[in-house]
Amino acid sequence: MRAMANGALSRFNPAQPGAQGMKVVATGLLVVMAGVFVASRWFEPQYPWLGYAKSFAEAAMVGGLADWFAVTALFRHPLGLPIPHTAIIPRNKDRIGEALARFLQENFLIPRVVARRMEKLDVAGATGRFLQTPAGQGTRIRAGASRLIADVFESLDDERLGGIVKTAISTRLRKSEISPLLGHALASAINEDRHVPMLEATIRWSARTLQANEPLIREMVKKKANWALKLAGLDAKLADAIINGLKKLTVEMSTDPAHPVRVKVEEALVQLANDLQTRPETRERVEAIKEQLLDNRSVSLWLDTLWQKGREAIVKAARNPDAVLAGKVGEVLKSMGTTLEKDDRIRIAINRFARRAVVGMAASYGSSIVKLVSETVRSWDARTVTNRLEAAVGRDLQYIRINGTLVGGLVGLILHLLDKL
Repeated sequence: MRAMANGALSRFNPAQPGAQGMKVVATGLLVVMAGVFVASRWFEPQYPWLGYAKSFAEAAMVGGLADWFAVTALFRHPLGLPIPHTAIIPRNKDRIGEALARFLQENFLIPRVVARRMEKLDVAGATGRFLQTPAGQGTRIRAGASRLIADVFESLDDERLGGIVKTAISTRLRKSEISPLLGHALASAINEDRHVPMLEATIRWSARTLQANEPLIREMVKKKANWALKLAGLDAKLADAIINGLKKLTVEMSTDPAHPVRVKVEEALVQLANDLQTRPETRERVEAIKEQLLDNRSVSLWLDTLWQKGREAIVKAARNPDAVLAGKVGEVLKSMGTTLEKDDRIRIAINRFARRAVVGMAASYGSSIVKLVSETVRSWDARTVTNRLEAAVGRDLQYIRINGTLVGGLVGLILHLLDKL
């Protein structure tokens, strides 16, 4: 952080040509006044009216020199002389840093002040308006944030980060007991009849599988039949009976919701949902299966693929946010934005959460931020700080010198006129 601050300070050099130019003008004006004073004093006996010019130039030199001394004393010792109370900024650099830190703390980082300022901010409304911004009209903030996200994901060590993500997912799954979750999900699906389409799809799949494997069933019956059945040709009839019976069963199960077999299957599903939630033996078996799956190399490769696809999707979306926001994702975000802006209950809740979060950060980290500012300013080189600050405000400071020269001259001229009158 300090290195970044020093780097930023070394690059900060605004209006350098203007400051230098105004410094030349101010010094040149002082030299001109000195020349006018010498010339008017020399020729005053011959031309008495030059007394007015001499008084103007004399006072102008006094005013210009006084302001030169004041301006120079801010940054260095005038003429290199160690005059007391000069070189104010270099000598008080640390105190300036502490004052700046106190200013930040007292005006921005006190929880009470932060809470009062946050009460005036509609974070939810601003977020809602931002999300409703049409694609193609994205703000610089959106473009900058998108580039930052993409750069961060592309610059991170892919293999290491992928391993961290995979390990985090795997660890989370190992710590979580999924049997009750599966049981609850299955019970909810049964109560809401969401299992029916799956059950019917299973019945249709069974019918197709039966039809596709008729030759295999006939061959199995033929192999199991004894010689008497084969001799009487009953093995083929037995195979037909089995196949026709199974076909009839699948048709009846698909058309009759109250079919006994179908009812038995549903009762088995209900019992399974209950066992998954309450029976220790079932829960232990599910956990054992979960551990085996997580230890399987295929699952590990699947997690790697999942991470890669997710990372690529994030980078792609960040590189072209307008294209993403123009599709379904954009519609969802727009809807969210409308809700955030229009729904008073949600907006109040989000604003309250944001206010508490910021106030909490100020309470927890305010002193650390203040300390960082103070220590960063203290670590800066005094000469560099002086040069940069002088360059930053130097143009205005040179105007002070010019104004002091002119105002001093006018005061001297007025005093001379009063003396003559």
